[in-house]
Amino acid sequence: MEEKSTKRYLSFCKSLDNLKLSCGANPNENFVLSGTAQTFNLTFDLAWKVMKDIIVSEYGIVDFATGSPRDTLKTAYSVGLISDDLWLQMLKVRNTLIHDYDGDVAKRYFKNITEDFFELLQQLRSKAEQWYQVDESDGR
Repeated sequence: MEEKSTKRYLSFCKSLDNLKLSCGANPNENFVLSGTAQTFNLTFDLAWKVMKDIIVSEYGIVDFATGSPRDTLKTAYSVGLISDDLWLQMLKVRNTLIHDYDGDVAKRYFKNITEDFFELLQQLRSKAEQWYQVDESDGR
């Protein structure tokens, strides 16, 4: 993988580690909901971009529509990079959270984010490790 892609993967891993802090946290505490929502949005955006990098460099697929998150998820599913259509629900939640000005959406989806979605993001991280031979602790 090229350096830009590797940096994106490392950012994804770091963001996922930050999201893990929300797992088991009390959503009623100050900043937990907003922090979880922001970290989830960032982690999801990095995740689909990591998928896109893998699809292009490892599978040689460069013509998947616009390369939007939805197109990337569908292509990732078709090549077996992901195996759960819950990713499309994750995209919908991410799109809804962007316009969550009072925290209601974050409250509604907190459990999904910290349990189901977190698990899928962890699975992607594990699967992507084979393409990114880096020491995550060195920050490269």
